[in-house]
Amino acid sequence: MAVELNHTIVHVRNKEASAQFYAEILGLPAPRRYGPFQVVELSNGISLDFMDAEGDHAPQHYAFLVCNDEWDAIFGRIRDRKLDYYADPFGHEPGKHNTHDGGRGVYWRDPDGNSLEIITVPYGGWASSV
Repeated sequence: MAVELNHTIVHVRNKEASAQFYAEILGLPAPRRYGPFQVVELSNGISLDFMDAEGDHAPQHYAFLVCNDEWDAIFGRIRDRKLDYYADPFGHEPGKHNTHDGGRGVYWRDPDGNSLEIITVPYGGWASSV
């Protein structure tokens, strides 16, 4: 069996609110409860398992590879919610998206300060199945 990522734990202040935010903004099914987690299933079998964090936690980065139609829909929801977005991970290009490797990408933050990104082409321009 090849090594595959199955899930990752996302530490947040409010697991219910954060999981709902991700599901809504990404257009995914509603979160489900599993033990102490709120779980958001991605289409490739990987899940984001949200867990309430105690105290401060270092913001993380989560990048999602999506097709052009999904990119348009997600970007529309980002704009509809009037979320700040950037063409770069450092926030130096506000209100813009990028066209790296012939695709499109954009960065924004979740309510806990985690950096989120959607791209239509993996960095380096590698072929993709989306």
